[in-house]
Amino acid sequence: MTSAVGSPVALVLAGGAARGAYEVGVVQYVIEEVGRSLGRDVPLDILCGTSVGALNACALAAFADEPRGRAARMVKVWEDLRVEDLVQPDLKGILSMGTRWLRDKRDPDSIPAREGGLVDPAGLERLIESAIPFDAIDGNMQRGHLRALTVSTTHIATGRTIVFVHRRERDLPPWSLDPTITPRAVRIGPAHAFASAAIPILFRAVRIDGEYHCDGGLRQNVPLSPARRLGARGVIVVNPRHVDRQVDESASNKSLDAFPGPLFLLGKTLNALLLDRIDTDLARLNSINDILEAGRRRYGEGFVDEINEALGHPKGRGMRPMRSILIRASEDIGKLAAAYVRSPTFAKRVTGGAGRLLRRLAEQGAPDESDLLSYLLFDGEFARRLIELGVADARARHDELCEFFEAMARGAPR
Repeated sequence: MTSAVGSPVALVLAGGAARGAYEVGVVQYVIEEVGRSLGRDVPLDILCGTSVGALNACALAAFADEPRGRAARMVKVWEDLRVEDLVQPDLKGILSMGTRWLRDKRDPDSIPAREGGLVDPAGLERLIESAIPFDAIDGNMQRGHLRALTVSTTHIATGRTIVFVHRRERDLPPWSLDPTITPRAVRIGPAHAFASAAIPILFRAVRIDGEYHCDGGLRQNVPLSPARRLGARGVIVVNPRHVDRQVDESASNKSLDAFPGPLFLLGKTLNALLLDRIDTDLARLNSINDILEAGRRRYGEGFVDEINEALGHPKGRGMRPMRSILIRASEDIGKLAAAYVRSPTFAKRVTGGAGRLLRRLAEQGAPDESDLLSYLLFDGEFARRLIELGVADARARHDELCEFFEAMARGAPR
């Protein structure tokens, strides 16, 4: 449901593959518990997602006509996941990597819709298409349940971030020139979501309009910029990536081989590729807020409009204060994944080839963590634990979240 009055609110969801269950826990708490405390549905006017965050954002948009019920829908999908159905080697993708040079690139029919990857995406894609009614998104916008949805991908040929923008007006808002970002007005469908979630190496790239795209997190893991350009005056950012400010100097960590196994290195490589810069982005945002607030106090309420006019921005555009809340995983999900896969619960739930593969991943590298495993662990029980973590982290910010939505309702983002 969009804000009938007040300032537009954006929800920004980061990438992280199977870690996306954490985002669902945060969203569930915000929608259900914060809404209960406020005595009304919380407005989520603009939804911006990258990678698995794009999938979660599309689900929220598709069920925007069920303001509180949509959280429960998402929880059920995640808790019903079966890793055996979703994590299988992509033999076709692996073979295509080795035979690509044999194709005649001049022949359009020789270009596949998907290209390269270690994990077969078919099971995950079938689940997404059955769980998310993409055709409902535009109708929800036209009925005023939300203003905009964005999905970010990386354009493989150029390395640019492509922001697919689906909004009520069906066009693009004014978009300041950025040589690294290209916005495109579209009706977002399954292909855009699949492309955004196509983590390099793990999943095949996706062809859209003749061009290959992969995970948007390579350049924009936390899509804060689209939310600002679409007019959000307040933003809630949810990021499943834990940041440990202390270096692990335990004996177990020091005992790690000088050159760890390739799967351990692959997990660390993915972390590096999908490195988010949200702390830097939010620090810059807060600096702008401080400058605008100081100018308002010193020169009066018209300061913001006057400085934007002096900078040449059209009326109603340019710099504006934007309130933000960042909710980030309070625990290392890689460590949680390793502990879970070594547990008796996992041994009973997951057997066969998928179980052996994931246990092998848990044995690679550091004894108490596995980054690659946490990306691939599409298991309902593990998802439930991440959802509970997300709920707990949001609950710890309950008062701050309530105050945020009250301020937005007053139209006071400062």
